[in-house]
Formats: sequence, C-alpha cells, structure tokens
Amino acid sequence: MVPVRIRSSAARSWLPALLLLVPLAGAVRAQAQVPPAPGAAAGPTATTVDPADVANARRNWEMRAGQLVRRTWGVEVLGVRLASHDWMLQFKYRVVDPEKSKPLLDRHSVAYLVDETSGARLAVPAMENIGDLRQTTTPEANRVYFMNFGNANQIVRHGSKVDVVIGGFHAEGLVVD
Repeated sequence: MVPVRIRSSAARSWLPALLLLVPLAGAVRAQAQVPPAPGAAAGPTATTVDPADVANARRNWEMRAGQLVRRTWGVEVLGVRLASHDWMLQFKYRVVDPEKSKPLLDRHSVAYLVDETSGARLAVPAMENIGDLRQTTTPEANRVYFMNFGNANQIVRHGSKVDVVIGGFHAEGLVVD
C-alpha cells in the first residue's frame, strides 16, 4: 500500500471523521439489502401505485377542473408525467384558444410545480447552452406544448398530486402519470 501524504491542515482535521463513517455507510447499505423474513407480510411501498387509481384520479380532475381551465386559459391539460428516469417532470398541454393561452408561453412568467404532499416547489431548469426547458413562443391552436420541471431529489413520484403554476395560471391537483 502506498502511503498518502495530506498537506492541507483542513483535510487533516476531517479525515479521521471520514474514516469512521466509511464502515458505518457499509453497514447501513448491507442492512438496507436484507430481505424480509419468511412469512412476513410485505407492506405497500411508497412507489407502489395502482395504475387504475391514477387513471381514475386523472379522469376526476378532467371532469372537475379541466373544463374550467379550458374556458379560462384556452388550454387542455394533457397531464404531468415523470421523465428522464424520474429526475424530471414534463407538463404537457394543448392550446385551444391562442389568445387566452399567451401568458403560459410568455418567457417572463415564472413557472414552478408544487408537490402537494411535501410542499416542495420545483422550478424549470435552465441549461447553459439551451436556456429554460420550456417552450416560449407565439401559441398556435391545436398544438401541444410542454414544460419540464426538475425533480432532483425525486420528491415527486408516480401517483403524486401536484399543482402547476405559470404566472397567473394555476392547475391544482394534477396526478403524475
């Protein structure tokens, strides 16, 4: 084994603590991988969601709030779904009335997604060379537009209820597909 020489006094101060945590992390990982005991009932996990429940909740939202959003904002909400291995959320909508839907496509309107369970506000990520991961253009009738929101800590999961806020637009209780 080659000896490692640490020159920084700051690094020397946290190194002993780090060496104590390495075996602890291995024990936690090993404990998390222990299978349940034979005969033990496996309870539902946070990621287990019945697809029929999600479809019913989506239909209920469309009947309850979808018509109001269509009349007020001139858009038909197509849904919110997980994307990029659950690291992103994609909000899709179809423009029905281009004049009413202009605020949704305005680059100056602030957009964010709120998880109803945790209250976390997820923003639209901005890439250095691309810009915001949302469409900002002149709306056209019957065209589908999208907006991506970051889900960095994977807070929002399949079946979660979320609110989408874009400027004055507010769609509450959308179910994530």
